[in-house]
Amino acid sequence: MPVIEIADLADPRLADFAHATDVGLKNGRGPHGLYIAESALVLERALRAGHTPRAVLALGDSVEQAVALVGPDVPVFSGPGELLAELTGYLLHRGLIASLERPPLPEPRALLAGARRIVVLENVVDPTNVGAIFRSVAAIGADAVLVTPRCSDPFYRRAIRVSMGTVLQVPWTRIGDWTSTRELLTASGFHVAALALADGAVSLRDFAATPPERVALVLGTEGDGLTPDALAAADTIVQIPMRHGIDSLNVAAAAAVAMWALA
Repeated sequence: MPVIEIADLADPRLADFAHATDVGLKNGRGPHGLYIAESALVLERALRAGHTPRAVLALGDSVEQAVALVGPDVPVFSGPGELLAELTGYLLHRGLIASLERPPLPEPRALLAGARRIVVLENVVDPTNVGAIFRSVAAIGADAVLVTPRCSDPFYRRAIRVSMGTVLQVPWTRIGDWTSTRELLTASGFHVAALALADGAVSLRDFAATPPERVALVLGTEGDGLTPDALAAADTIVQIPMRHGIDSLNVAAAAAVAMWALA
């Protein structure tokens, strides 16, 4: 399929990109919804993960790269940067964007089967933090991520961008309430370690000195931290030792520190 020069922004083949919101992409198209990948690196990681591309928008030198990545059967659209920005609502700083089909989410039990270190995100609402945590998970070596119903979607554009596409590599899925999640983690042999400021919390340094064989590290929302239900579900409450009167870190930074200590 040749590269298609955009002549009309009303072309229905461009619908995936036409000022599409994350929520609209998730809920409106395809069997499981769509997501947007920005940059050739992220697109390449998506393809390696087995995700199905639908279309690509590319600028200048990125056109040949896009065609090489997706092959002849996926339409690659091109046009002036100003025109593409008018279509999408934002500038294509990374040269290309692609629409891809969301894969079905796996069952939580399947993700836990061979895992030793997992991260549970409770109500983390900022996609930037979600993406940064996934990048640390991929780099430091946790095996999977579980996210609660109110947690920001890891397939949102900003989360994928901040994660450098690692959201598309790290196994993850949604979980339900804490009663069922606690039962699942316990049945799967996990020690639940909640990262929180609380009376009686154990120092991360001490906890990491003799860690359990399988650990589920639970991190809470920005500002308020973990809910009472999450704290009640924990086997151990863990706190990062700090100096100079600082009592907490950004949730993404805290996740990286705790994962490194427990790796």
